[in-house]
Amino acid sequence: MGEFVTLEATAGVGTIRLHRPPLNALNRVLQRELRTAAEDAAERSDVRAVVVYGGEKVFAAGADIKEMIDSGYAEALAGQRNLAAALDAVAAIPKPTVAAVTGYALGGGLELALCCDHRIAGDNVRVGLPEVLLGVIPGGGGTQRLARLVGPARAKDLIYTGRYVDATEAREMGLVDRVVGADEVHARAVEWAGQFATGPAVALAAAKAAIDGGLDGDLDSGLRLEGQLFAGLFTTEDQKTGMRSFVENGPGKAVFDGK
Repeated sequence: MGEFVTLEATAGVGTIRLHRPPLNALNRVLQRELRTAAEDAAERSDVRAVVVYGGEKVFAAGADIKEMIDSGYAEALAGQRNLAAALDAVAAIPKPTVAAVTGYALGGGLELALCCDHRIAGDNVRVGLPEVLLGVIPGGGGTQRLARLVGPARAKDLIYTGRYVDATEAREMGLVDRVVGADEVHARAVEWAGQFATGPAVALAAAKAAIDGGLDGDLDSGLRLEGQLFAGLFTTEDQKTGMRSFVENGPGKAVFDGK
């Protein structure tokens, strides 16, 4: 239990909850606690999928500018590395992850959402990367993860202008995957994550590793990675369970232990 970030698990779903009112600004303490929570979520056997949630009113409105305003090069680089380490820890969770986005997700807040596999947003959200309006650029992975998600042209439009995007436009460009009523966001995110709570955990981790790892290289390298991960799953109990269940009972009836 941190001062600003907590991790709680219920029925296989872990919720990483940010709580630094009023806007969940990502100060240094919150960044450290976020990294710890993500690493704990990755390790805990009672967490099979993860929701990242900032509360009913706001997801996260970005970095704490007051901590950065007087930084020089060395301080800025150190701060960037700390933020990147926290966000990378979320991206590296080897389990399905979903951002439950309410209110504002700006700057580092949107970069946090981009680290998740899936994004469910309220119909009143406003998202964006407004760093250019402060005379800088995104430093927590925004230029890279956003371009991979929505394409370089759309990423450049959002980053160059620093403009905010509403829920409809965010859905149309693929920045979020689903838009629901503002009061339904957390419940729908838990519902999405819950479908993996009794799933084949090792296979899900392998699928995530294949997709994410494949995006970092060329097609041939990605195909080799996929093949290695596929073959490796034949050492797991879940592979035996799943295939025996398919032969004996048909598809979709296996009960997995996640081993």
